[in-house]
Amino acid sequence: MPISRAEIPAEDAEVLIDQLCQRWSGEHAVAKRDAGVEVTFATGSCYLVAEPDKLVVIVEAVEDEAHDQLEGYVDNALDALKGVELDIVWEA
Repeated sequence: MPISRAEIPAEDAEVLIDQLCQRWSGEHAVAKRDAGVEVTFATGSCYLVAEPDKLVVIVEAVEDEAHDQLEGYVDNALDALKGVELDIVWEA
């Protein structure tokens, strides 16, 4: 299962997580886990953690193609919330 991680500079990481949870809760399973939130999609999952100056996002999918799509889905959702296109760098 492919896994990637991104650290996005954000002073408002907790707010972003709350907004993503509201956005996705109607279509996907959203559950609080330890220090973060896990969102389960049909093809994988996304784990969100708020740190003091950044949002940490971990994406895991069932296959490579689904993984790329899920990264794009998360990218687009964050861009929409921030109102600008973010330069998100995913690391394997």
